[in-house]
Amino acid sequence: MAEYINIRGQSIEVVASDPANPTLGQIWYNSTSNTLKGLGVGVGSWSSGGNLNTSRVYPVATGTQTATLSATGDDPGAGQTGASVESYNGSTWTSLSNAPTARRLAAGAGTQTASLIFGGHIPGQPTEQSTATEEYDGSTWTTGGAMTNKRNQFWGNGVQTAALAVAGAYPGPPTGYFNQTEEYDGSTWTAGGNMVTARYQHTSFGTQTAAIGVGGTATGIIATSEQYDGSSWTTGNASNTARNLASAFGTQTNGVLALGNTPPYTAETEQYNGTSWTISPASLSTARFGAGGTGPTGSTGIVAGGYITANSAATEEWTGPTPQTKTITAS
Repeated sequence: MAEYINIRGQSIEVVASDPANPTLGQIWYNSTSNTLKGLGVGVGSWSSGGNLNTSRVYPVATGTQTATLSATGDDPGAGQTGASVESYNGSTWTSLSNAPTARRLAAGAGTQTASLIFGGHIPGQPTEQSTATEEYDGSTWTTGGAMTNKRNQFWGNGVQTAALAVAGAYPGPPTGYFNQTEEYDGSTWTAGGNMVTARYQHTSFGTQTAAIGVGGTATGIIATSEQYDGSSWTTGNASNTARNLASAFGTQTNGVLALGNTPPYTAETEQYNGTSWTISPASLSTARFGAGGTGPTGSTGIVAGGYITANSAATEEWTGPTPQTKTITAS
C-alpha cells in the first residue's frame, strides 16, 4: 500500500518566523505574516564599476572581478591601435607599463598576474594579422611561442599554461574565416579539434578541456553554440539572441553571455547552465559591443570598454543569482 506521504506529499511547516537557514526549495507558512514562503533562486544583477583610464574597444581582458587586466585594443573612429595596459582591484583601474606590441582584436587567457595575449591585428605586419604571443607575470612581458595560424576577431580562454584559441578571421588573399582551434601549454601552440561551424567575431569561455563557443559571424550573425571537451567540438543549443562582438565569461556549466552587436548594440544578458541559454531579467546599463569580459564562473564577472558611438571606458560588474526567500502567491 502506498504511504500517505507519497500520496499527499510532505506537510508544510507552520512557523512564527522564517527559518534561519532554509534549504533551497524549502517551503513554509509564516503564521505571523500569514504568508506562504519558500527559498528559491533569485536573479543576477549588474552594477557600475570604476571607469577605465583609457577608453578602448576590442581589448583583451583576463582575471577576476576584483583582479582584472585589460590590455591593448583601439578606437575604430580614430583608427588607433594601442598597447596600453590597466589593472583593476574591484573599484579602480590603474595604468601599467605598455605591452610590447600594440594590437587589437586579439585574444587572451589567464589571470591578472599570469596572462597571455595572442594573435590579433598588428599594423605594419604583413597582412597586419599576427601569430605573436606575449606572456605577463604581473610586472613583466615576455615573448611566448608563436601560434600556427595568423588570426584576429577570435576569442581565447583558459590559463597561461593551458589556453585555447578558437576559430577567427584569417589573412588573405583571399581573406576569410575558419574553424581551427589551437591549444597552448605554456610554451608551444598545437592543433586542437576543429569547430563544427567556422566563425569569427564570436566569444568563448571555460577551460582548455571544457569550453563553450557561441555566436559570431559566419554567413551572417549566428546564435549557434558548441562545446569542447579537449579534443572535439559538438553542437549545443543556440543562444536566444544571435550576436557578434559580444563578451562572455564563466565555465562550461555556468556561463554568461553579454552585450554585442545584434544589430544594433544590445545590453542583453544570457546565462548558460551547461545545456540551455536563458535570457536574464538583468541588462547592462550601457548597450555596446567589443568590450572585454572576464570572470572565473557565471557567478562573478566583469565587462569593460567597448564601442557605442565612440569608444567607451564603462565598467560593469556581474553578480550571479543567489538563493532568496520569496513570498508565494496564487499568481
